Amino acid sequence: MSLHNKICLVTGASRGIGRGIALALGSEGATVYITGRTLELSSKAPGSLNITAEEVNARGGVAIPVQCDHGVDEEIYRLFDKIKKDHGRIDLLVNNAYKGVNTIIKNSPVPFWEQPAESWDDCIHVGLRCHFIAAQGAAKMMVNQKDGLIVNISSAGALFNFFTTPYGVGKAGLDKMSEMCGKELKKHNVTCISLWPGLVQTETLMAAKDQLEKTKIEGVKLNMSRGETVEYAGRAIVGLMNDKNVQAKSGKTIATADLGAEYGFIDVDGRTHYSMRCVKSSVAIHYPWLASIIPAFIKVPWALLVAMVHHYY
Repeated sequence: MSLHNKICLVTGASRGIGRGIALALGSEGATVYITGRTLELSSKAPGSLNITAEEVNARGGVAIPVQCDHGVDEEIYRLFDKIKKDHGRIDLLVNNAYKGVNTIIKNSPVPFWEQPAESWDDCIHVGLRCHFIAAQGAAKMMVNQKDGLIVNISSAGALFNFFTTPYGVGKAGLDKMSEMCGKELKKHNVTCISLWPGLVQTETLMAAKDQLEKTKIEGVKLNMSRGETVEYAGRAIVGLMNDKNVQAKSGKTIATADLGAEYGFIDVDGRTHYSMRCVKSSVAIHYPWLASIIPAFIKVPWALLVAMVHHYY
């Protein structure tokens, strides 16, 4: 129970990656504030904060569900006031709340000029702006306590052109926000990073599996069966929380699979994931037999990967 007595906040934890992160933190004994727009549902299927709370408690953690619409600044302010009143500190903020999932699935085949203006707000307001407001709330406590970790859930959509333009803009903005906040916070012994999960088997994406697997990203078809479980990102964050030298990562963008290799964890179903930087992973798409003999530690440097994707003149 490596996170016993740690006070954590995971936004957007009713389902998907947020729920998986909350479960992973609960498994390590953390006290986890979890937020979402809905507390109760008649169904026992994932999608309710109360159901997520029950699962976290069953893992050995302490869950505190808080109904919060992250599109409303005042509700975010009240959330941090509650944490400060209850505990006087916060050790971890995971910015995960996101409104744009259904929007990007619906509009991925649609040119940007034919998408509704709301598609921008869905990806940027609850997905970037709300993360900045929450990061401010956490930083005020963390700077005073001279300790803390902020993790912003981003994606490779910040680098590669897939899904929609607002999606990519939001994720690129989140990575830049993490970089600048991380640099400012580092001198106060507080860490801020941007975390890229890979393709994740969330409830929403698995429901749209047939449609998504017709989609190509940089010429490669999506394969949901190879996706990470929702708890894999949580294991990455547990690793970060237990990393004595985590400050060296402040301001950086890191893939979950790279942390898996560094910290030595696998997914909950026993699979090992390889990041897009792994030569082994890229070769496996077309030549599985060849990939089997390539060591996983051979990786493309970040700078070279960026140069391969974007060409600046």
